[in-house]
Amino acid sequence: MAQDASPASVLQGIMNKLTARWRTRFNEVADELARRFVKQAQGHADRQLNFDLQRNGFAIKFRPTAGMRQAAALSAAENVTLIKSIPEQYLSQVEGAVMRSALRGGDLGSLTEELKDRYGVTHRRAAFIARSQNAAVGGAMSRARAVELGGSKGTWIHSGGGKEPRESHVKAGKERLVFDLVKGAYIDGEWIWPGSRPNCRCTFRLIIPGLNDD
Repeated sequence: MAQDASPASVLQGIMNKLTARWRTRFNEVADELARRFVKQAQGHADRQLNFDLQRNGFAIKFRPTAGMRQAAALSAAENVTLIKSIPEQYLSQVEGAVMRSALRGGDLGSLTEELKDRYGVTHRRAAFIARSQNAAVGGAMSRARAVELGGSKGTWIHSGGGKEPRESHVKAGKERLVFDLVKGAYIDGEWIWPGSRPNCRCTFRLIIPGLNDD
């Protein structure tokens, strides 16, 4: 340690090293977490679609396809980005809290309370990302599989959950809105799919001509 280094610069150097270490560790697990998440979502989507088809007299054994692999790769890439965004925001907040505590003379009580509050915010953000991505990835997998099986249309199903549901999504569910699986549904001035908007838990029902297209 340099003799003329100020306490603030020494502390800053320590925080920089710790932040870099945690960013590296988080980045190392982000890819694995994303792949595992997408694989689980794909399995759930296949089971749900298979159940819907069986109810209409179809027995299909699903196999990995080019379309599903592409959907999985895109979903995994998006998840990696979101996962990495969590520590980027949290670590910078922790660093700021520690430096402010040091300037106040090392007030550990205030630092502890601030870190608890920051962790709560980050935990809620992580939970929000998980919920939103679960719906988005599951929906993307289901649509990709349905399109490869020859499907083209779906019926919007509102989840009925959430404390503050989007009125437009509730309406789409009540009216059994039919939409194009590839293009999506035009709602609130944009083309979207069930589950593709943040915190949306809506799903869809595959329309099979001659069976459930009434």
